[in-house]
Amino acid sequence: MGKISVGIVMGSQSDWDVMQHAARQWKDFGVMYEARAWSAHRTPDLLIEWISGLEKRGAQCFIAGAGGAAHLAGVVASKTTLPVLGVPM
Repeated sequence: MGKISVGIVMGSQSDWDVMQHAARQWKDFGVMYEARAWSAHRTPDLLIEWISGLEKRGAQCFIAGAGGAAHLAGVVASKTTLPVLGVPM
């Protein structure tokens, strides 16, 4: 299995309709990614654990997409020094 370079996170599974396009681009370029649905409000501890784990596995950036208050990208950015791209839904 290749090294995960990008973490794609969304606030809920329903956000996959939008976030799948980012995943497809990484796949087309041969870049390994991992996508998860973690809520900054409902599952913050799991989100933080996932961020830390991906950093240890060599992630180089995160893409965070969420609707509503859109706190997800900010929470991810507060837990890493890696670049975080926020996608408003």
